[in-house]
Amino acid sequence: MRELYIAGNWKMNYKPGEAAVFAKQIADAVKNLKVKVMIAPPFVCLPAVTEAVKGSNVIVAAQNVNDHASGAYTGEISCDMLKDIGVNTVIVGHSERRQYYGETNEFINKKVLFAIENEMDVILCVGETLEERDSGRLEKVLADQINIGLSGVSENQMEKITVAYEPVWAIGTGKTATPSDADSAHAYIRSLIAEKFGKTVAENTIIQYGGSVKPANAKELMACSNIDGALVGGASLTLEPFLSIINASKK
Repeated sequence: MRELYIAGNWKMNYKPGEAAVFAKQIADAVKNLKVKVMIAPPFVCLPAVTEAVKGSNVIVAAQNVNDHASGAYTGEISCDMLKDIGVNTVIVGHSERRQYYGETNEFINKKVLFAIENEMDVILCVGETLEERDSGRLEKVLADQINIGLSGVSENQMEKITVAYEPVWAIGTGKTATPSDADSAHAYIRSLIAEKFGKTVAENTIIQYGGSVKPANAKELMACSNIDGALVGGASLTLEPFLSIINASKK
């Protein structure tokens, strides 16, 4: 049975001091829950947050990572730097990285491969724009993102991969895919993984939903058979909404 996994992507919010206080509040609130919880603060907050949640069951992740070990890559962060401060999980291919910074499926694949080769867990984000959905290209877009993004990954390495389906048109807009639409997309992603790695791997792969997840819709989304959790944006920035989503994930 797949483990439920709720992740909070803080994006470019919070300074180190306030991030540490908030992270400790989350860790205290979820210490007795049987739900996998992750938070991804900005890079400058990572040392303070990892220290604040030390000894808890809260995972701390980075929002991005480079595909090289070191070198002349101004503004970038390596796997070794993250691991040295206790961060072993990274988000790769978020739609904002694709949209604002031109990250391609091929480039994202390099990051995926480098991260898992460095024994890091990866949340690989995939999802279509509204124009792609309306033009009937949903399945083509998802197939490219999965097949290219996971190119070179072995069946055993898929244990390190979580997939997050985030329809781009629903991120930060207040719009949300209907539970039926979201579950259908998750089922299609699972079928792509089955084609590539086999049914067992597909059935064991956690697929989160991301896209304006909030307390009002979380329970209905989490009840869908192919949705294994959520990658939460804005609603992860305050305690009560985030805890409501975590609690709604109890199937």
